[in-house]
Amino acid sequence: MDPKHRTVGTLVTKLSSVSERIRTDALSQLRQLSKNDPETRPMISDSGAIPYIAETLYSSSHLSQENAAATLLNVSISVKEPLMSTRAVLDGIAHILSHHSSSSAAAVQSSAATIHSLLAAVESFRSVVGSKREIVYALVDILRSYNSSPPRTIKDALKALFAISLYPLNRATVIHLGAVPALFSLIVKDGRVGIVEDATAVVAQVAGCVESAEAFRKVSGIEVLADLLNPATSASMRAKENVVSALLNLVRFCGEGVVSDVRGVLVDVVTALNGISDVAGHGSSKGKSKASNLLKILFDESGDFSNSSVTSTETKFDSLNEL
Repeated sequence: MDPKHRTVGTLVTKLSSVSERIRTDALSQLRQLSKNDPETRPMISDSGAIPYIAETLYSSSHLSQENAAATLLNVSISVKEPLMSTRAVLDGIAHILSHHSSSSAAAVQSSAATIHSLLAAVESFRSVVGSKREIVYALVDILRSYNSSPPRTIKDALKALFAISLYPLNRATVIHLGAVPALFSLIVKDGRVGIVEDATAVVAQVAGCVESAEAFRKVSGIEVLADLLNPATSASMRAKENVVSALLNLVRFCGEGVVSDVRGVLVDVVTALNGISDVAGHGSSKGKSKASNLLKILFDESGDFSNSSVTSTETKFDSLNEL
């Protein structure tokens, strides 16, 4: 057995010690190993450590929670299937996120980031996590608590919701659990460029289902999105591209009534049309395509609405790296 395997094996054995000090020290060392040496991540997983680490998420010690959550995040970067197949992992993450106001802030951040990490590359996991309503609700509640949540936690919660919403059947659940008012409140009241970019990326995803029409109407969502296209708001090009994606998804999924609503708002707010034209002229290649498709659906009466928009996979707003 090579030294790394021996070290990991020894530390994992200590996780079952009756001494809290020994368990805490072992978990701290596993955290550092998994952070600094990617080769140890599958070793930690294969050694049977995951259930012990997941159980520690319920600890009353913030330090233990933080070490456990960070270790799971580190391992998830390289090893995903064992974490998803260990039921205690999602349950423990749900516990941390649901108690975000009393748990270690670092543990909450790491737990949200772990959700994003698990879903970033494996599509089949998205339906599983999306069915865990406790996780989805907790992530939405973190957004509602933006005044008391660290910016990094807000961003990781947005990334997790983005990844969950990439699976089309999860979008209605995300909406039903209150994400739309939380997202738009964040966009209107927070104002930080990175937060607005991430929030509008999630908005673009949840717009891709029929349930979004009523949810957006209740918060004047179309008007808020149109305002972001106004050059006076100083929204970044990325945020504008997200807005275009959101409006495009709305008109694709929600019928002619919403097409008329969007068209009416954009006609009234000329600066918003200028913003769409700006994306069509100066955005990324996908941004340009989406802006052109949106304008065609709204204003080209000869256009074929069923074919003039991008496919659902293209409305993912590129990739998780872009959040």
